Amino acid sequence: MARQYGIRDAAVHGYDQFERLRDDPAVQAVYIALPNAMHRGFTERAAAIGKHVLTEKPMATSSEDCTAMITACARADVRLMVAYRCQYEQVNRAAIRAAQGGALGKPRFFQAANLQANGPGPQWRYSRALAGGGALPDIGLYCLNAARYLSNEEPVEVVAQAYSPPNDERFREVEESMSFTLRFPSGLLAQAQSSYGAFQEKSLRLHGERGSLMIEDAFAYKGQRLHLFRRDGEVGSEQVPQLHSRNQFALEIDHMARCVRESRQPHTPGEEGLRDQQDHGGDHARGAERSPASDRAPPGGNPDARPLA
Repeated sequence: MARQYGIRDAAVHGYDQFERLRDDPAVQAVYIALPNAMHRGFTERAAAIGKHVLTEKPMATSSEDCTAMITACARADVRLMVAYRCQYEQVNRAAIRAAQGGALGKPRFFQAANLQANGPGPQWRYSRALAGGGALPDIGLYCLNAARYLSNEEPVEVVAQAYSPPNDERFREVEESMSFTLRFPSGLLAQAQSSYGAFQEKSLRLHGERGSLMIEDAFAYKGQRLHLFRRDGEVGSEQVPQLHSRNQFALEIDHMARCVRESRQPHTPGEEGLRDQQDHGGDHARGAERSPASDRAPPGGNPDARPLA
C-alpha cells in the first residue's frame, strides 16, 4: 500500500516501531483506527512523542480512558480530535443549521436508526474486551451523537434495552441490538435503534413545533439527502435542498490538518467523545440519570459560530 501511494520506505513503520515516528518531523499527526480498547494506549504513545491525534469513534471503551486521552494530549500540547465524520458532512451540517436556526420551531421528537446485518465471526467487534460493546457503541453512537448535535443539548436521562439471539455465538459477549430513549432539558425526546442483525437503515428524523426534517442515509458514507417539511396554515410544503456532495472523510481530515497548522481546537475534540461515552455508558444501564446540560458544554459548539473551513 505504501508503494501504491508513493510513501517513502523510511516513513513506513509497524506498530512495534511506533516510537520511531518521534524522529520523523514530516509526520505531524497520526490516525488511530484500531479496535476501540486500543485507542487510549496509542493516543498516549502518540502524545508522548509529540504527535497530534485523530482517533476513530467510539473514542474509547470507558470514560476513564477518554479522560486519560484528553489529559495526555493536553499535557503534551497536541491536538486530539475524534472522527465524527457526520459532523463534517454537508447534509448533516445543513440539518444542524435548520434545527438550531429556528426553522422547525422547538424540537419535540427525534428518531434515528442505524441498522446493518453483520457477517460471521470471529472478529474484534464481537469481543467485549476489544470493542467495549456491540451495536450500541459501534453504530448506535451515530444516533446518540446526532441527537446531541441537532438539539445542541445534553441528555438528562437515558433508558435502554438490549437483545441478543440466545444461540448466536457472535453475541455471547456483546449485544446484537439496542433500543434507547433520551430525554433532554427542553423536553425533546429522542428514540433510536441500532442493530447488527437487521436490514440496513441509516435514517433520522427531527420533528419540531412548526416543521420537521429527514435525512436519508444520514450515517452512510455517501448518498445523504435532506428533506425539510413545513406547514403554513392548511398548506404543507417540502423542500429538498440541492447540496454539493463532498467526501466526508476528506472534510474531517482537512479540518484536522487546519487545526494542527493553526493550533486550533478541533470541532469534535476529545471532550465530545467523552460526553458520548458518559451518555451511553459502558454498562448499558437502564434509567440512568445523567448530569444536567448546564453542567456540560454544548456538543460540538454552534456550527455558525465555529466554522469548519
